[in-house]
Amino acid sequence: MEFDPVMVHEWLSRSARRFPAKTALICGNKRWTYSALDKHCDHLSRALCRLGLRHQDRVVIFLDNSAETIISMYATLKTGAVFVVLNGTMKAPKLRYILENSDARVLITHTGKAGVVRRAIEGRKCRVVWIGGASRIPESGAESCRSWDDVFAKESTSEDGNPGTVDPRVEPIDTDLAALIYTSGSTGEPKGVMSSHHNMISAARSIIQYIGNTEDDVILNVLPLSFDYGLYQVLMTFMFGGTIVLEKSFVYLHQVLSRISEHRVTGFPIVPTILAMLLGMEYLTKYDFSSLRYLTNTGAALPVAHIRRLRELLPGVRIFSMYGLTECKRVCFLPPEEIDIHPDSVGRAIPNCRVAIVDGDGQSVPSGQTGELVIQGSNVMQGYWRDPDTTAGTYRPGTHPAARILHSGDFFQMDEEGFLHFVGRKDDMIKSKGERISPREVEDAVCAMPGVVEAAVVPVPDDILGQAIVAFVVPTDAGELTEREVLRHAQKNLEPFMVPKYVLMLEKLPRTPNGKVDKRHLAAQAEQNTQSR
Repeated sequence: MEFDPVMVHEWLSRSARRFPAKTALICGNKRWTYSALDKHCDHLSRALCRLGLRHQDRVVIFLDNSAETIISMYATLKTGAVFVVLNGTMKAPKLRYILENSDARVLITHTGKAGVVRRAIEGRKCRVVWIGGASRIPESGAESCRSWDDVFAKESTSEDGNPGTVDPRVEPIDTDLAALIYTSGSTGEPKGVMSSHHNMISAARSIIQYIGNTEDDVILNVLPLSFDYGLYQVLMTFMFGGTIVLEKSFVYLHQVLSRISEHRVTGFPIVPTILAMLLGMEYLTKYDFSSLRYLTNTGAALPVAHIRRLRELLPGVRIFSMYGLTECKRVCFLPPEEIDIHPDSVGRAIPNCRVAIVDGDGQSVPSGQTGELVIQGSNVMQGYWRDPDTTAGTYRPGTHPAARILHSGDFFQMDEEGFLHFVGRKDDMIKSKGERISPREVEDAVCAMPGVVEAAVVPVPDDILGQAIVAFVVPTDAGELTEREVLRHAQKNLEPFMVPKYVLMLEKLPRTPNGKVDKRHLAAQAEQNTQSR
């Protein structure tokens, strides 16, 4: 009798035993069977062991969406270590910060990112596995380097014949960490959310349950694997034994939509930005969506008008409106049969999760009143890596240790039927293109530009992006610095989703009586100025 696995990587191995010849992954023109994928993960895990990886060491995976990213994730888990997937567009300062904060022992990356990597690892010890062939490996100054091609060209046993384990005395258990998922913090420095195997499996199992996934499902994922929404598409697919179709991004929408009919896709996870782009396409109805069973959305609430248009275009497709945050993966979902009745709601708590709306004293508020959303359940993650103070403020004690209460920092209302309605964010984090963005991080990048005295960033509503970023800039000499120059600097120093859509010049920033920048005033000014553009 085979019991359900308790470790994330064991689900891949289990599916490989059940469906060895079945296609697990389609990436570009290449298909991977479950058996081949699992064997490649085993092979890389042994190579990582020979590099000295130990139990619960961290491995940073700095790649775009690719088969190599997935192999690296599962190989890391098979060694008993912890993976950290980062967006392939990340710049050197943030990469360096995360390498240092996570104390990564190994970095897996591509030779095409050599310039960024070289600046990020300068002066620190970090073993690097390079994808791109031995001849293209740069002089990086790393402690030691390996070529991905070299790893898979050699025997999978070490020189003494030992297949290699991190530490045979350490038995992996489901409370071990599986991943650090870095998310922007209100201070501007990314925070690593600690996710155990138990947390990740519990969250994935709950989502699989309410969506109703089976081994016949084919999931199209265009979201970055550094984004927990994109990451879990892979984890869940390998749990229920389906097929994942992995795309690098949703920039080329024609190519993405063609994949739906080509691979008979049944599930398509989206964010509001993708939907807005889809609805803006002139010939959307020419695509074949007959195989599509469901769409899911999270990252930000879908505009009601967009939901109604989508229902008209795809009346037979089930639409799941959802809400979640990295600190617990998923909180609630709206059953598809309720979407026409409650289009402005994100539903009720997911299976095996409890939610409440509370006031500043932690007491539940009546129906219809606004309060902070709090969450309990095995999907509630372990806290923030090496940040006990922030952890203590966000993850608070419950009636016993396992009943910790996660404070979301978001304002909600619950109606009399128990449906949740998002009101607004407690802090000033910006959600654009499905990503959570720290204004401080954008401000710091803009302020690093010569000729800038100070900068402040606020969001404005945007039909395509969800929220667009507006940067108010105070130059050293009025008229010397142009908006175009600021945008060019931002594009060079920030990830694409963090680049402001608008730049507005000011002689000085408005401030509150206590000396802080008055962002409420700036937000009103931003809406007024951008409406005419």
